Amino acid sequence: MNRQRRPRPLRLPVLAAGPVFAVTTALAVTTVAACGSAASSGSAAGQASSGPITIGMSLPMTGPVADVSKSGYQGYELWATQVNADGGLLGRKVKLDMLDDGFDPNQTAADYTRLISQDHVNLLLGTFSSLLNAPASAIAARQGMLYVEPSGGAATLFTRGFTDLFFAQPGTTTSLPDQFVAWIASLPASQRPATAAYVTQDDPSASPAVAVFRTRLQALGVKTVYYQVYDPSTTNFDSIATSIAHDRPQMIIQGAVADDGAQFVRSLQKIDYNPKILFQTNAPTDEAYPSAIGGAASANGVFTAQSWSSTATYPGNQGFVQAYTKMFGAPPTEDAANSYTAGQVLQAAVKAVGSLDQQALANWLHSHTVSTIVGPLKWDKAGDPEGSLLLSQWQHGTLQIVAPASAATSKTVLLTKPAWGNG
Repeated sequence: MNRQRRPRPLRLPVLAAGPVFAVTTALAVTTVAACGSAASSGSAAGQASSGPITIGMSLPMTGPVADVSKSGYQGYELWATQVNADGGLLGRKVKLDMLDDGFDPNQTAADYTRLISQDHVNLLLGTFSSLLNAPASAIAARQGMLYVEPSGGAATLFTRGFTDLFFAQPGTTTSLPDQFVAWIASLPASQRPATAAYVTQDDPSASPAVAVFRTRLQALGVKTVYYQVYDPSTTNFDSIATSIAHDRPQMIIQGAVADDGAQFVRSLQKIDYNPKILFQTNAPTDEAYPSAIGGAASANGVFTAQSWSSTATYPGNQGFVQAYTKMFGAPPTEDAANSYTAGQVLQAAVKAVGSLDQQALANWLHSHTVSTIVGPLKWDKAGDPEGSLLLSQWQHGTLQIVAPASAATSKTVLLTKPAWGNG
C-alpha cells in the first residue's frame, strides 16, 4: 500500500442505537496455544444469556488504509444499528467490539486472540485485505469460530483447509477476470486486442489476479508484450509507462490497489500514450478516480471489476444506499457495502440456525444461498464464493455496470477508449 499515512482516532466499540462502551488498550498476545476452544465455550455458545451478543473485529483504523477502514467500519455500524432496530439477533442486542491493528498483521493476530480469549466475543467479523485476513482467519479456525470476511480475496486464503471461513463478495482473485475475459471472447476476432501489457503491484490479491488475466487472454490469442511487478512503495510510474509505450500494446491490464492506479495513468498521460483498452483493479471504483486523472473525460472507457455497485438492483441495495447516506452524510463506498454484506451473511446464518453454535453456523452457510446487497452468495467447501464480480466501465462521468447482463446499468460498451481528456 502506498497511501499516505494519516493518523485516525480509534473508533469505540458500540452498542448500536445505544450507549457507547469504552475500549481498553489491546494486549499483545503472540500465541493462542493456551486458549481453549471458543466454539465449545459458554461465550461462543452463549445464546442462553440475555445480555448483548458481542461481535468482535480488528480493523486498520490507523495506518495506510485508514480511509478504507473508516467507511468499512461504518458499514458494520449501519448493519448493527438496523439489526438492533429490528429486535437484535436471537432477541438480544448486538454490540460491536472493535480493535485497531494499524495495518499490522502481527497486531491483527494478537487482536483476534484477545477478542476470543479475553473479551469472550460471541461472534467474529473480518478485517480488510488478504494481508490481515490471513492471520485473523487462522486464529478463528484454530479456535473453531466462524469467520466472515468483507475483503481479502487472494486465492491462497482458501487453500488452507479451513471450513469456517466465508468471503462476503461474489468472487475472489481467481474469478475477478471472468466477466472481462468473457467480453473479450465475445468480440469478433477483428475487434479483439492483439497485444497486451500487464503491470501490477506486488500484492497478494492484485498480482495473482493479473496472472490469471494474462493466462486466460493469452489463451484467446492476445500476445503479451510487457509484464512488470512493482513494489507497493512505488509512486513514480514514468519509467514503466515509457517502457510500455515503447512496446505499443493495444491493451493494458493493471493490478492497482489504491492511488497507484491514478499515478500510473498520469504517467501514461505525460507521454500521451493511450491504449485501446485499459483495465485496472480497485482504483477506478473510487468516486474520486476521475478527478485524480484529469476529469471524467479522461476516465471515459476505463474498465474495472466491482464487488458492489450503488446502482445494482439486488434486493435491499437501494435501501442500504439511502440509509448509509442518511446516517453518515455521504454515499457508501464499496468497502462499506462489503462490510454490510458480511453482516448480512452472519445474520442470515444466526437467524436460520437459531443459536450461536459456530459449527452449526458454518454448516448452514456451506449448504445455503444468502440474499445480500451484492446479490445471492453461495460458497464451496473452502468458503470461496461461487460467483464472479461485476464488470464496470466509466462512461461519460458515471461508472456503469456492463456485465453480467442481469445486473447491467448500460447496454453499451465502449470498444475503444477515447484519447485522454476526450469523449
